[in-house]
Amino acid sequence: MRLFLIRHPQPAVPPGICYGATDLPLAEDPAGHAAVLAPLLPADAPLYSSPLQRCLRLAERLHPAPIVDARLAELDFGDWEMRPWESLDRTLLDAWAADPLHFRPPGGESVAALRARVADFLAGLPQAAVLVAHAGVIKVCAALLAGEEDWFGLAFGYGSLTLLENGARRAVWPPRDARSSAARDRCQSPAAPSPR
Repeated sequence: MRLFLIRHPQPAVPPGICYGATDLPLAEDPAGHAAVLAPLLPADAPLYSSPLQRCLRLAERLHPAPIVDARLAELDFGDWEMRPWESLDRTLLDAWAADPLHFRPPGGESVAALRARVADFLAGLPQAAVLVAHAGVIKVCAALLAGEEDWFGLAFGYGSLTLLENGARRAVWPPRDARSSAARDRCQSPAAPSPR
């Protein structure tokens, strides 16, 4: 299987805010990302997208008929959505850190539930496909298809393109020498692994 994984561009959200299932707009027009990414993608592969606009707006620039699938939505943080990480109950953050796979934020979903729906999605994919999704979804794909054991710690920058092929993961865009810490997600909790 050849799976091209694209993380959505930067959403319009202040740093330090917990978000996942919230349908945030993009901070910028996705046209620039699309211009760079389109030539790197197979022209004949279907393109799947999360229904959230931060993914769908880019997907619509990359493909004339993206296939929207709710299983590609980001983790639902429930009551934590759109709250500053620093305002969250420390006891609950510690519980998440102790069991990052099975802990469920109040009113939200566990990473195990995210993993199950992404696995269900992957089971029906053709041999080559493009996904425009979220970091949590991309991390799960890397865990399931490339055997990444420490997948919670993986980082995928906004607008990045990663290829999973024959059980291996390779960053395609940005090129390895062009990456910087500025391109990485700055909205991760310091207390618990962020599946975003």
